[in-house]
Amino acid sequence: MDAQLKRGFLDACVLAAMAKGESYGYQIIKDMPDSLGMSESTLYPLLKRLETKKLIEVRKAEYNGRLRKYYSLTNAGHEALEEFLSSRKEIHDVLDYVAGMVRE
Repeated sequence: MDAQLKRGFLDACVLAAMAKGESYGYQIIKDMPDSLGMSESTLYPLLKRLETKKLIEVRKAEYNGRLRKYYSLTNAGHEALEEFLSSRKEIHDVLDYVAGMVRE
């Protein structure tokens, strides 16, 4: 998948991983579809970018004697995820167009 296209989907997938409640890095990676190829080197800069955009917030808590960062959606994060989902028809239309042109 093209890097630019993948970036938008990665953002949405990471936000979706937190849609039902907070999560932490390793769990987010486990929740991702394998086809995205999510790794720590991809996830943590993405989380930082989402935090800078105020789409997520971070809290630290001790877990098994270590500090762990927990990430959760802000209201703006929920809105961004809903906006992405509202684009579903447009995304399908583009994919259908491309597939139709290739198969003609």
